[in-house]
Amino acid sequence: MEFKGFTQNDFNTFHIDGLEERMEAIQQRIQPKFKAIGDILTDDLSAMVGSEMFLHIAKHARRTVNAPKDTWLAIAGNKRGYKQHPHFQVGLFDDHLFIWLAFIYELPNKTTIAKNLLKNIQTIKKTIPSDYVISLDHMKKESTTVANINLKESLIRFRDVKKAEFLVGKHIDANDPILQDGDRFIELVKDTFETLVPIYRLAYS
Repeated sequence: MEFKGFTQNDFNTFHIDGLEERMEAIQQRIQPKFKAIGDILTDDLSAMVGSEMFLHIAKHARRTVNAPKDTWLAIAGNKRGYKQHPHFQVGLFDDHLFIWLAFIYELPNKTTIAKNLLKNIQTIKKTIPSDYVISLDHMKKESTTVANINLKESLIRFRDVKKAEFLVGKHIDANDPILQDGDRFIELVKDTFETLVPIYRLAYS
């Protein structure tokens, strides 16, 4: 499948009532697009990072009652899973798309990664453009621009609080015309990932 972009219909998926009905729409509307863009991005990220990266598409398999409020693809350096590793994400809520470098609470070596990031905080400040956004909880829609967040406090919280997370990247409004242009969108994601790869490397330093 050639990726031609996301439409309002994709975002409307999250207004469908019922777990089965919404999951069916995610599988039919969104996941084939994730596969198409994920295959391209995985190859590019492997080249950027210098080691093989693997595509994972969220299955929401544990859900038995509540329909997912968002869905995503993840690209990680592990074939079996992504949650226990730093990874890159592209995903949708009902009102925006997100592009993340994600460090989530399942990381077994979260404290070590947080210490590495804190040690290199000046490099991170120089690396991340001020209009990028940071989230401290992947379950929530809210994020704060780099210009308006206390990076050191966020990383200390990420280090010390068991459930705290650290995600950095971009939010794109559902109405942004770039989402409807497949080629332009993929270029934007590649550029974003390229900006974030040095931080991904710092996590392993």
